[in-house]
Amino acid sequence: MHRRTPHPALRSSHSQSLSRRQLLGGAAAGAVALGASLRAEEPAATKGNIKQSLVQWCYKKYWSIDEMCRIARQLGCLSIELADPADWPTLKKHGLVCAIASSHGFEKGMNNPAYHAMCLAKLRASIDACAEYGYPNVITFTGFRENIPDDVGLKNCVEGYKKIVGYAEKKKVTLCLEMLNSRATEAMKGHPGYQGDHTDYCMEILREVGSPRLKLLFDIYHVQIMDGDVIVRLRQYADYIAHVHTAGNPGRRELDDEQEINYPPIMRALVEIGYQGYVGQEFIPTRDPLNGLRQAVALCDV
Repeated sequence: MHRRTPHPALRSSHSQSLSRRQLLGGAAAGAVALGASLRAEEPAATKGNIKQSLVQWCYKKYWSIDEMCRIARQLGCLSIELADPADWPTLKKHGLVCAIASSHGFEKGMNNPAYHAMCLAKLRASIDACAEYGYPNVITFTGFRENIPDDVGLKNCVEGYKKIVGYAEKKKVTLCLEMLNSRATEAMKGHPGYQGDHTDYCMEILREVGSPRLKLLFDIYHVQIMDGDVIVRLRQYADYIAHVHTAGNPGRRELDDEQEINYPPIMRALVEIGYQGYVGQEFIPTRDPLNGLRQAVALCDV
């Protein structure tokens, strides 16, 4: 049923260019981490209240997709998300899913009608691939402002999403609009110029479109930077949240005591509101990636 190769237009919108030094260092660290991953250890996630996922772009310089799948299974995670569709058969082989698929990038999004045709084509291709594989979600973005006033950008987003959301409803796939922070300036830690940089702004788009197949990707790291009141917002927008991401602030680092976000009560709040989606570990490692992942997964296993 799921053997056909996904649409070639699908690519990860979160890829980063790596220097030769980063690649060499990452390969060495990855070899150490993989060796550790093959030891007989207890899974970090055992309670089953939070379905956890690894975000491929954060760890792909350390491990191949096959290695990452084995590590995910060892940790007790159920998904490798934003994975290249060419890797989906490997995920299936390991009994994993892709909790959310890529589509268009975050720079050119629905806030600009000039990009609607491109965004709609990529969203449609991702919806089709997810429907074929039985995967639940596709990521989407407002795009950068490019001198577009916020009210105009919001109106353009609503018009754009109304052109595709009926197709998502038909295919039973949810589009997840991600709010990103515009304050941090380092690459992939913040996105200066991104229009959907506040939760309430993204929520207004969702309300105006008014479909159960357009929901919110609640990235705890980005919400903490721009809006705060993470637990209050989780409760306030519980009916609209379809996917969740983590990372430590500042620095989009591990979920350790070098950052400020207190993850266990946030995860308990997700359980309390009846959240049934996935929580993707989307931090950029600053030390051994497997140790950081094991710590993060255990911390979120409430």
